[in-house]
Amino acid sequence: MRQLGAQASSPADDAEAARQDPRVRTEWCSRRLLARIHSYTLNRLRKEIEPVSASDFMRFLFVWQKVAPDHKVEGGASVANLLDQLEGFEAPAGSWESEILPARVNDYDPAWLDALCLSGKLSWLRLSPPRMSTDKPTSSSPVRSTPIVLLSRKNVATWSRVFPARENETQLSTNTQTVYDYLKEHGASFFIDIVSGTNLLASMVEAALGELVFRGLITADSFTGLRALLTPLSKTTHREIENRRRRRKAVYSMDEAGRWAIVQPLTQVSGPTGTQASGLLHAGGMHTELVEAVALKLLARYGVVFRKLLDRESIVVPWRDLLRVYRRLEARGEVRGGRFIGGFSGEQFASPDAVHLLRSIRRATPDGSLLSISAADPLNMLGIVVPGSRLSPAASNRVLYRDGVPIAVLEAKEIRFLVDMNPAEQWQARNALLRRRVPPKVRAYLNQAGLTTSPTTVSRLTH
Repeated sequence: MRQLGAQASSPADDAEAARQDPRVRTEWCSRRLLARIHSYTLNRLRKEIEPVSASDFMRFLFVWQKVAPDHKVEGGASVANLLDQLEGFEAPAGSWESEILPARVNDYDPAWLDALCLSGKLSWLRLSPPRMSTDKPTSSSPVRSTPIVLLSRKNVATWSRVFPARENETQLSTNTQTVYDYLKEHGASFFIDIVSGTNLLASMVEAALGELVFRGLITADSFTGLRALLTPLSKTTHREIENRRRRRKAVYSMDEAGRWAIVQPLTQVSGPTGTQASGLLHAGGMHTELVEAVALKLLARYGVVFRKLLDRESIVVPWRDLLRVYRRLEARGEVRGGRFIGGFSGEQFASPDAVHLLRSIRRATPDGSLLSISAADPLNMLGIVVPGSRLSPAASNRVLYRDGVPIAVLEAKEIRFLVDMNPAEQWQARNALLRRRVPPKVRAYLNQAGLTTSPTTVSRLTH
């Protein structure tokens, strides 16, 4: 039987095929009847799905994204696979190596991320514009909270078109403008070349690079450049603190960052009517492929995709455009449609592997395991998938899950319990929420950047 939508062949072609191979038997079917059969098949497959609860879906995500303790990965090759799954997700710069990657990789080594960047396979940059025209980097390490995405270099153009469009850039400070003009004229340059070429102090160039990263105007060959900006000596205002930091050897320096380069602005793609931004989401050809690429990446990230999950993403692709892609993929048999997660309206779609894993998670008995997740992690689904108030996606905020149910949060250094617990359970929850194992090779760097909770703070919050 011919597939729905396949190109029809002429009777002469069928006759020729029959003469060449006597075993070929031509079968004819009404297109309308075939469409009805196909519709019945999809409806039957959808009815086979038994929805799971939101807590079971969270348990599924812990396994799907390799955060569950028994499903963590190891080695540098695993980092590449994880970043492919998280491609296009926007998180504070300071959270990638302090929270997100160590939560998924045992004994995470920063050298693995540098190797991917230096090989040209991976790039880091800011795609979303600053929220307000008056939004300026402060003196307290602006890069730490700057939203950064990690992308395959070949997909930078694709993701740049699905993030909010940049408004007119605000005027840069004098030193920052000098550094920007130098990079614009000379192209990718090493830090030492920028210092000598601009006749600025190294601390001034460092501050200028931090502002340009904050604006999303530059990137570097390796991730070391971003790490160096997370612990800049020039950003401290208290001379005593600065002198104390200078006496300690920096784990990562600007001299090891490789070359700094300007992020080339992309020309907006126009639709048939000449409109921009929204036009690229409704046009055909290349535009359809762009939306399909995003749809497939979301499916790889969450396993199951529905409208509410877009609240956790920074992209501006409307759900209606993604819905067209998912329906087409379902018609081709590449994804499954149905009601996978209970309590949410609208259509839902899942990959075949996710359907099997969901079924096994639903059959598994909850064991009361506790899992602490950073609010900057894509698994911070508080107020999106699981009930509760939204938790600001700052790296220092955390949410504690018990069998997929949020039971406590750490926000602004204050612990708040979401369910009733006796004193013993509260003590256990505090420890699980605050204490986490930091890989040895990143501990010194994170301590210097101020991205880990000090033992004094942990002791104070657990008593």
